[in-house]
Amino acid sequence: MSKQSFPTFYLYGEPHRLVAEGFVHVETLDDRSRPSEWTIKPHAHSELSHIFLITSGGGAMEADGAELRFVAPSFLLVPATAVHGFKWLEETAGFVITMADAYLQDLGRHGAELAGLFERPDAIEMSAAQLPPVERLVDDLMRELSWSAPGHRAAVDAAMLSLLVTALRHRSAAVHAAPRAGPHASIVARLRERIEQRFRLREPVSVHAAALGVSQTALRVACARMAGRSPAQMLDQRALLEAQRALLYSNLSIAEIGFSIGFADPAYFSRFFQRNMGLSARAYREAQKGATG
Repeated sequence: MSKQSFPTFYLYGEPHRLVAEGFVHVETLDDRSRPSEWTIKPHAHSELSHIFLITSGGGAMEADGAELRFVAPSFLLVPATAVHGFKWLEETAGFVITMADAYLQDLGRHGAELAGLFERPDAIEMSAAQLPPVERLVDDLMRELSWSAPGHRAAVDAAMLSLLVTALRHRSAAVHAAPRAGPHASIVARLRERIEQRFRLREPVSVHAAALGVSQTALRVACARMAGRSPAQMLDQRALLEAQRALLYSNLSIAEIGFSIGFADPAYFSRFFQRNMGLSARAYREAQKGATG
């Protein structure tokens, strides 16, 4: 039996099954949230990511141990594997767009900026005047998913790309930082993809640089300009996030958690966690469980 204390679903409440490579699904927020009394318990999807378009209401999203509050209109972004749950205000309305992670990565090849859109869970608010065009995009996507007219797949791809670009632009505007596409963005996007695939191996930066076909210096410059962090910090941050998830949502021992993300020596993992978080893994687990009561 798995030691995980959170469930993994296909769609929320549905048993896990094989995800088709081009899978896209749209439903209203009401479909699952109303029967659940406006509370979605923490869960994960191993190969599916979400975009929520919240058109009225609001609430709080718990994602990987952090709480993000939001009000409509807003986008919510939930990457595959992120443990997430929701407490909606009653009668909150909107849409849930779910897509295969493989399909999302394929769409990300259209622009380096898109590759980083689902790097972390996020809540992106917009103005009321900005909502109608986004709703039309979702309507277009739903229409194309409901039939098989000529050009159906191309139309679905176009609608999804428009939706992703819109979310990207709203997030960029919200933080007043819209990085320009270019070689640095491409390098960092490819590094992020590689980290996601291989972070459990704890490979040195030199190995990643060689695999990307760039020097370590070029990699450091690109990461500093596009991510504000060094490659080593990006690697450590991903490993640390996985450790936090396991401490919060599983019954694995601290040594088992360290081993699962590439730390063969439990003492080394303990020092790594303490150095980055300012408290021990055991203290972090106890504090978080105490906070959630």
